Amino acid sequence: MTPRLHLAVDGPADAPTLLLGSSLGTAAAMWEPQIPALAERFRVVRYDHLGHGRSATPPGPYTMDLLGRELLRTLDDLDVPWVHYAGLSLGGMVGMWLAAHAPHRVRRMVLLCTSASLGPPEQWHERAATVRAAGLPTIADAVVARWFTPAFATARPDVVAAHRAMLTATPPDGYAACCEAIAAMDLRPDLGRITAPTLVVAGADDPATPVEHAREIAGSIAGARLAVVGAAAHLANVEQPEQVSRLLLEHLHEEPGER
Repeated sequence: MTPRLHLAVDGPADAPTLLLGSSLGTAAAMWEPQIPALAERFRVVRYDHLGHGRSATPPGPYTMDLLGRELLRTLDDLDVPWVHYAGLSLGGMVGMWLAAHAPHRVRRMVLLCTSASLGPPEQWHERAATVRAAGLPTIADAVVARWFTPAFATARPDVVAAHRAMLTATPPDGYAACCEAIAAMDLRPDLGRITAPTLVVAGADDPATPVEHAREIAGSIAGARLAVVGAAAHLANVEQPEQVSRLLLEHLHEEPGER
C-alpha cells in the first residue's frame, strides 16, 4: 500500500525514534525550532496528518481512530516497534489515542497544548462548513490570533506570517475533515488506559486549549506531570522554543535499562 503520510526524518538512524505530531492546520515544519536539539539524541520523525501538508487527503469522514490507525500503519511500514511521542493540539489528540489503543508502541509521551474533549461540536462543524465553502483564508486571521500572544505577534511578524501561510496551504477538505474528527472526539474514557510516562504541557496564555484542559489530562493519566509554559499561546513550541525543547529532552530521557 502506498504510504499516505508524508514524513520528515532527522537525526541518527540508530537512535531511539521520536515521533512528532503537529497541530490542526500546520505541518511538519511547525517543529523546526526543536529539531537541532532533538536530533542530537533521537531519530526524529515528523509527520503531516491526513489532509495536511504533503500527506494524502482521502475522502472523509475522518475520526481519531482513522488518524491513529494511519499512524500505526506508518510505524509498521517503517518497521519501528515503539516510539517516544510528542504531539501538539491535534497531534496530542492522536497521541492519546495511540497510547491508549497501542500502549506497547509508545514508550514515553509529551502532550502539548491539547485536549481530550474540545467542544462544543457545533463550532467545529461550522468551521468545517465555512472552510469548505469559502476556503481557509476566511478563518486564517482568527485562527492565527489564537496561536501566538499579541506580544509575540508584534515582535515576530515574520514567524506569524510563515505559520499563516502554512495554514492557508492546508487542503480545505482535509482541514474540514479533521475539524469534524475533533467535533466527534471524546478521549476522556481512554486516558486511564495510558501507561506511558506522560508530560502534559500547557501554554499559560493559550485560548484554544486552556490550562484547565491540560490539568484534566494530567489528572487522568497515572503518574502524569503538568508543566505550564509562560508567555505562550497555542503554538507554545514556536513561541517559547528553548523552554519547550528543554521540557521535551528532560522528559524523554531514559535511564539505562529502562523499559
